[in-house]
Amino acid sequence: MTTESTLQLLRASAADRRLSREERQRLRDRAAGLGAEDLGRLRNAAFELLRERITDDVLREQLSWLEDVIRVLSGTAGATTDVAPVFDAWFSPQQNCPGKIRELIAAARRTLDICVFTITDDRLTAAVMDAHRRGVKVRIITDNDKAADLGSDADRLRECGVRLRIDRTQYHMHHKFAIFDSQLLLNGSYNWTRGAAEQNEENFLVLNHRPLTARYQEQFDALWDSLKDS
Repeated sequence: MTTESTLQLLRASAADRRLSREERQRLRDRAAGLGAEDLGRLRNAAFELLRERITDDVLREQLSWLEDVIRVLSGTAGATTDVAPVFDAWFSPQQNCPGKIRELIAAARRTLDICVFTITDDRLTAAVMDAHRRGVKVRIITDNDKAADLGSDADRLRECGVRLRIDRTQYHMHHKFAIFDSQLLLNGSYNWTRGAAEQNEENFLVLNHRPLTARYQEQFDALWDSLKDS
């Protein structure tokens, strides 16, 4: 059986909000022949189907928590060890770096954590706001000096409802990384600006190395908790 046919089974089951005995057996039979990557897709699809039916923000956050726990436990059990590795390098101004970042933002389904020194590129800001509007839980950390710069999009993002925290110490919050669905990491010298896209010699890496991405997630969470909502 194909993964698509199994997705159809999930959709039909979600429509009546119960997994019947027959559906349970059919799902078990179809999943038996799938690899870890396809099983991960099905698991994510099941959460996405439920998320589409939830309107309460607190329940959405609780669902995301549950999904994260299941993903971590599945990874510990080795269920995702055969997921294809992603190791990709991007360089500006030779390559379309903002296009790649927009692609990653558009693919985010649950969470988007952005920790960037300065954000002035309207194309990236629009993509972030679109993610927020479709229900992705977006958090942004930036620097106070750059947030106050002419052309900074910090206020636009905050007015859109995106949660944004600013480092107001005498030093700089100089990171330039983003984490998509707690699985994919973007990190490098690249600020989210037109200058970085079109003039500067910049770079970033995109990778799904689990331990490394987890380290960045820990750092983001610690920094987020240390700052107050702006």
